[in-house]
Amino acid sequence: MKGDIITYPSFGSLYINMTNRCDCRCVFCIRDQDDSSFGGLWLQEEPSKASILDEILSQDLSQYAEIVFCGYGEPTCRADDLLWICDRLRAAGRSDLPPIRLNTNGHGSLINHRNLAPELAGRLDAVSVSLNASNPSEYLRLTRPGAGQAGWDAMLDFIRQAVKYVPTVMVSIVDYDKSPQEIEACRQLAESLGAVFRVRPYAG
Repeated sequence: MKGDIITYPSFGSLYINMTNRCDCRCVFCIRDQDDSSFGGLWLQEEPSKASILDEILSQDLSQYAEIVFCGYGEPTCRADDLLWICDRLRAAGRSDLPPIRLNTNGHGSLINHRNLAPELAGRLDAVSVSLNASNPSEYLRLTRPGAGQAGWDAMLDFIRQAVKYVPTVMVSIVDYDKSPQEIEACRQLAESLGAVFRVRPYAG
């Protein structure tokens, strides 16, 4: 089923679905699963930034642990709109505003042709970056970024930059086709970049 779900509750947080666009084609992505319970997240058209803001503010935000920019696509494909929404959420003065997190593949600076990390300061409380592999060849095999090797390099650099500006930076892998040795190598890489490491279960 296709739909136009802009916000949806998940894992105790409010998730924001802004776009279908993504520069990766990860082998484990739910986008390629027709029977996925998240199928309704596929947008017929991208909602305006104002409509996204209105939908968030129309809700009782006290029930959520976080607001998370994470949908079918890569949120930083709409980086300027995302930053605008963060500014308006904070300017609204809501006492029930929870922390704001971005889930990203780490290609935001590459996609937007500028260092995006400094612009996250004061806007985001946390960033979670999809690491997915401990080395470029495995990363390319699993995530299949349109930019190729440049996607791997951009993702690592984004993490290095983000830790300077965002209070909490996490990197994650999906436990899809991962040996214990590879998981440990990913952990070591994440910690060397100054980030918190997380393993997420494969949803396939």
